[in-house]
Amino acid sequence: MKKVVILGAGFAGLHIFYKIRHLIGKKIDVTVIDSRSHSLLKPSLPEVAFEGAPLSHSLVELKHTLEGRGAEFIQDEVTHIDEKNNMLMLKNSENVEYDYLMVTLGAVKDYDAIKGFREYGYSVCDDEQAQRLWERVKTFEGGKVVTGAAKSTWGTRVDAPPLSAPCEGPIGEIMFMLDYYLEKDKDKKRGEDYSINVFTPGEVFFEDVGDTPREAIGKFMTEYQMNLSNDKVLTEIGKDFVAFEDGTKMDCDLAIIIPPYAAPQVLKDSNIGDEKGFIPTDKTMRHLDFDNIFAAGDIAALAQPKLGHVAIIQGAIAAASLLKELGEDVEIPAHELEVFCIMNMGGHEATLIASDVLYGGKRDIAFYSPISKMMKWGFDNYLYFNKGHMPPDFALEMTDKLVKFL
Repeated sequence: MKKVVILGAGFAGLHIFYKIRHLIGKKIDVTVIDSRSHSLLKPSLPEVAFEGAPLSHSLVELKHTLEGRGAEFIQDEVTHIDEKNNMLMLKNSENVEYDYLMVTLGAVKDYDAIKGFREYGYSVCDDEQAQRLWERVKTFEGGKVVTGAAKSTWGTRVDAPPLSAPCEGPIGEIMFMLDYYLEKDKDKKRGEDYSINVFTPGEVFFEDVGDTPREAIGKFMTEYQMNLSNDKVLTEIGKDFVAFEDGTKMDCDLAIIIPPYAAPQVLKDSNIGDEKGFIPTDKTMRHLDFDNIFAAGDIAALAQPKLGHVAIIQGAIAAASLLKELGEDVEIPAHELEVFCIMNMGGHEATLIASDVLYGGKRDIAFYSPISKMMKWGFDNYLYFNKGHMPPDFALEMTDKLVKFL
């Protein structure tokens, strides 16, 4: 039996597990290691932050889910990776050996890189921050809202798009869902009781898609009286302001920020990360230097933007690469990435975005409709009730056909 260790139980890690679990007890033993007891379904966190949705609907319990399907689950933190001896050192448990290592740790949301965030900033990027933001939103009676993504920096070992922001889809949900809540639920008036100002560290807002989604979002922003500032690199959040690298400031009563993304410290300290700690792989998701290590999702250097859909694509590739290594008759999918997300805009409305322009493709769609909201509701619920298991391939193929039709 080959020992397969999946390090991290987010989108990519769980997708790999479900793709390879049929070989447990036949060709492989699988151990999944995560510091959390529950996997966090991040696409539903904006509903926690702006609609007061229960957090429980965004969590998948790991031990029963994984061990009931033949794997071993260890809730612990990896403190050192000994890639020469195929060994992981854990904080509170015995060392774990592996024949194959699947690194799906995700990225760290580096709130502390922003001066003043802990005192004055808010976010939607994890369960703690989403709940904290909901408590603030409920008591917000108006003023100046500022939202945007801090600048992230990446390594240089692989050829990936050098995006300034890890992903700006959540910013879209923040600004539109908050606007809906303030106007519809709290009966506030745009321009009189509150304003929403948006910034981006990039030259353009939504730099990972093409003109069609940008123009659609821009029209809504104009209609909703939202202001946009480009090339703004956040440096500090104060009690009543946000400050930028160029020396400018914005008045602010509520700052909602996507923080910089960074690699976990254990990878920065290891020999398997690039100069920023992200894992460099080829397009089969195999490590450039270590044949028995694979990576997928946010921690993979090729994953740009840092997006759940990209994690799923790369997870399927990594799983197929491992299965082929084990002698299975499978085809490794091509590394053909696409930005795909459904942006909740409050109420019954949402905008589906599908674009591969960033990677040289021609698809560039923005579909605003209650149908998009229904699709998001269906996906989020399927993921929750099926314990982080993605819909079957035929359902994903039908979704792809629908997007092409649109």
